[in-house]
Amino acid sequence: MGVNEILVLLILFGANLLQAITGFAGTLISMPPTMKLIGVDEAKALLNAIAQISSLMIVITGFRHINWKEFFKMFVLMAAGMVVGMKIFEVFPMQQLLTFYGIMIIVIALDKLFVKKQFRLPAVLMLFVIFAAGIIHGMFVSGGALLVIYAAGALKDKEEFRATIALIWLTIGCYITGIQFQAGHFNSHVWFLLIAGIIPVFAGTWIGTKLVKKLPQEIFMKMTYILLLLSGVMAIV
Repeated sequence: MGVNEILVLLILFGANLLQAITGFAGTLISMPPTMKLIGVDEAKALLNAIAQISSLMIVITGFRHINWKEFFKMFVLMAAGMVVGMKIFEVFPMQQLLTFYGIMIIVIALDKLFVKKQFRLPAVLMLFVIFAAGIIHGMFVSGGALLVIYAAGALKDKEEFRATIALIWLTIGCYITGIQFQAGHFNSHVWFLLIAGIIPVFAGTWIGTKLVKKLPQEIFMKMTYILLLLSGVMAIV
């Protein structure tokens, strides 16, 4: 196991610890550095599979908190957006997409860190935000930040938020995994990292689940947004 692989496993631990606490941002934070370490296609395949594993753990422990009405609304719109996002990924040059992706992450992180007053968008625009989250997820398996813009208003309870969002990643991730498997992105290197990553993923998710019940979530949210900012910068440079 080389240095890059060790770094990837450490990233998986930290990202899934934050994912368990906040219900999102794990893949968004880990995608840029992982792409730099092992390449875009391998990173997308690995992190999507990892997201399904960690999401399954959250869904199992929080199944009773799932808001089924909101789940189906988000699922349909995100699935439609994903189809568009996959087509965009095939057509546009990778460096342009990475720059756009990094700028999007930076803007979201700065907004969450420094803009205290949150504006409520009209209902129609909120539905478009879900669709846009699907587009980003289709391109980079990282549509969580946009989806949270909608979910933060629709899902008031913390446990409801985490469980419902986790079920979204679990279900739409199955479709993406199928596409990636057919495209041959699950090579021996990805399988090795996926198997080796099980322990840090479980450890990060378990610790995060314990911490979210004991410590103020505001502290962890601020840490998440700072890491999000650094992650966006890494996508550009």
